[in-house]
Amino acid sequence: MALSEGSLAPDFSLPDENGTLHRLADYRGKVVVLYFYPKDDTPGCTKEACNFRDDYSAYQAAGVEILGVSPDTPASHAKFKAKYGLPFPLLADEGHVVCSLYEAWGPKKYMGRAYEGVLRTTYLIDPDGKILKEFKDVRPADHSAEVLDVLKAQV
Repeated sequence: MALSEGSLAPDFSLPDENGTLHRLADYRGKVVVLYFYPKDDTPGCTKEACNFRDDYSAYQAAGVEILGVSPDTPASHAKFKAKYGLPFPLLADEGHVVCSLYEAWGPKKYMGRAYEGVLRTTYLIDPDGKILKEFKDVRPADHSAEVLDVLKAQV
């Protein structure tokens, strides 16, 4: 199933850093920023998460929930979240099933090596569970500001 703006976002259930399960359906009635990132505590992923953290009050003021998703374990997420004071849930998609469902898993290259991994992707999901906006190939340093700009224009 190809995802597109206006389509229903696929539901899922994933554990957070504490092992608490989160379902997308639990967030109906709220706008959700669902962002997929490759790995806890790496430079780009840390920059992206910290920018969401630094802008968190603006998201809260707009009634927006942020959910980060990566293939890391709940224990890894707990360390990452504590180290940087991240105020939002980090969801563990260890089998990358949800990453695949959201077209955020695929071929990558690094230093000439080809492999499969997380494609840095974000979905802005409306209160009815529909995709408002899809962000592909995001730049970690600018991404939170980019999402906030779209929120101001659409929500």
